[in-house]
Amino acid sequence: MGIIIGLMSGTSLDGLDIAACRFELNEGCWNYTILHAETVVYSDDWRVRLAEVENSTALEFVQTDIEYGHLLGRLTRGFIETHQIRPDFIASHGHTVFHQPAKKITCQIGRGSAIAAETGFPVVCDFRSLDVALGGQGAPLVPVGDKLLFGQYDYCLNLGGFANISMEKEGKRIAFDLCPANIVLNLLSQKSGRPYDHNGNLARSGQILPGLLKELNDLSYYSQRPPKSLGKEWVIENIHPLLAKYPEGINDLLATFCEHIALQVAANAGTNPEKKILVTGGGAHNAFLIERIANHAQSGIIIPDPATVDFKEALIFAFLGLLRWRGENNCLSAVTGASADNCGGSIFSP
Repeated sequence: MGIIIGLMSGTSLDGLDIAACRFELNEGCWNYTILHAETVVYSDDWRVRLAEVENSTALEFVQTDIEYGHLLGRLTRGFIETHQIRPDFIASHGHTVFHQPAKKITCQIGRGSAIAAETGFPVVCDFRSLDVALGGQGAPLVPVGDKLLFGQYDYCLNLGGFANISMEKEGKRIAFDLCPANIVLNLLSQKSGRPYDHNGNLARSGQILPGLLKELNDLSYYSQRPPKSLGKEWVIENIHPLLAKYPEGINDLLATFCEHIALQVAANAGTNPEKKILVTGGGAHNAFLIERIANHAQSGIIIPDPATVDFKEALIFAFLGLLRWRGENNCLSAVTGASADNCGGSIFSP
């Protein structure tokens, strides 16, 4: 296959990740190369608009969906022109606004037709809705890529807006969201005037609050069996009220939440020093958080090359787009709880 561009926008609202990737199938094994990648930071206006779109009117919501799609298209067109590449197609995750699979709701905005119109290239998008219609969580989707591209690791841990993990168990790939991560850490950091906690320095200077840590770990989600997934709505309903109960300093809240993440990772990845955990996502840059995870999990922590750390999700959505293009399943029912494995994604060809 030639070049596929993957687009990913996460719940942390950092910006749009764009990755131009190439995939090769050799003797039944997939290999990947990230040719070019960058993150385009959202303007303040778009960051606010994406954060508030869930509360907009129906007309405003549709307008945002379309206009955001045109924005993604323009940014991708600029990326294509800068790197002088010609992709076979573009695979776009979009930006999640609603994710309530119990109500059969999942919605990622960024209209695929608008991206196709702006770039002139085919677009694969809307990866989650078929799985939700089949009774699944519609998440996480990355485990297919973990299995086929990173199968040499015992666990694949992504520390993005949410921490999620995937692994092989009894011959099947299972995966689920562990707990909130950067969606909470960044929110707390922003209250101290910083977009994020660089290297976890603020958390490192804080003290763990035992009461808060216990309340966090006692949340009912953590005792549920997979398949399961988290969304922003769950954080607002369950995490925000707990944080508000503790008026201590931001650094203490950050230290406590880092400890919470580390404990949830260890509870699910085990404590076998012979196991290897591949860690990617923005949280992989948080030195303090990684130290706490290593302390509790005791497994080998593997942090790959910077491009894979920062653009693994964009890479995997490019790969999911490739599977959709080939008509192969890109969503596993063992992961999501859907009634069947499925091949999700809508295709727009200009």
